[in-house]
Amino acid sequence: VQLQASGGGLGQAGGSLRLSCAASGTTFSNFIMGWYRQAPGEQRELVATVTSGGTTKYGDSVEGRFTISRDNRKNTVHLQMNSLLPEDTAVYFCNARRTITPVFTSWGQGTEVTVSS
Repeated sequence: VQLQASGGGLGQAGGSLRLSCAASGTTFSNFIMGWYRQAPGEQRELVATVTSGGTTKYGDSVEGRFTISRDNRKNTVHLQMNSLLPEDTAVYFCNARRTITPVFTSWGQGTEVTVSS
């Protein structure tokens, strides 16, 4: 599966940004889609995931501020980021985890988000 992320850039504290990820080359419904992020000097961490049925999971640091959604017809997943904080600054990676055999995980190229205070 190929993943192409877009969006991101520079945001202000308290503001909003939206990330999108388009998947191609696969049956989209067989994947749990997600976003992870990695700040400089830090480990990659979960931001949010969404199943093909719409069940979502969020990292503690973004719960209540970020919303993940997917469009199974357009093979896309979105991350709406509201109430941004400077600590949201990171490279954000789109992730696709196949749920049927063969199970595997694919990563997008990453898109940078910088939040100024």
